[in-house]
Amino acid sequence: MWLVGRNTLPPKNLAELITWVKENPGKATVGIGGVGGGADVVGAYFQKSTGTRFQFVPYRGAAPIIQDLLAGNIDLTLTQVASALAQVRSGQLKAYVVMAKTRWAEAPDTPTIDEEGFPGLYASFWHGLWAPKGTPKGVIATLDAAVVETLADPAVQQRLTDLGQESWPRDKQTPQALAAQQKAEIEKWWPIIKAANIRAE
Repeated sequence: MWLVGRNTLPPKNLAELITWVKENPGKATVGIGGVGGGADVVGAYFQKSTGTRFQFVPYRGAAPIIQDLLAGNIDLTLTQVASALAQVRSGQLKAYVVMAKTRWAEAPDTPTIDEEGFPGLYASFWHGLWAPKGTPKGVIATLDAAVVETLADPAVQQRLTDLGQESWPRDKQTPQALAAQQKAEIEKWWPIIKAANIRAE
């Protein structure tokens, strides 16, 4: 995910943005894709970690958020990189930070959250493939092998890159790694969700 703002916002970087938000508590508006969704949770995490306070504006999807950012009706959004990449590249929107350990190849000029002084404030959408409990191990192995083979295809890799996504390393493309990832994400995000009293609509 990354933090993107309208191009008329005065702050030039994340430090200036945080100062600006603190000077105008609760006035900065952040478009999110629905109450209780990923951006809502990440927004709560971001506020707690940076000592800021935003006014969240829920939308039904990324497209109307981007439209309102371009029109100057809201200030910021937390969104998947691909949702605003074209507008950032054209200079219509500002990308303040990528909430990841490394810079994204398709937006190399956008700093990471670590570089901007908030190490570990990571947030990303990720995908997995699940099957019903009790599915035979042989079936699971067959499905996993098919996923591994598909993700090794250069055309698939390029399409994922175009969509702002990256594949997990080969050693993470296993049922055991997926289970560990899910457990770690629950342990990270559930306390944040509970503390912010976030409920899905």
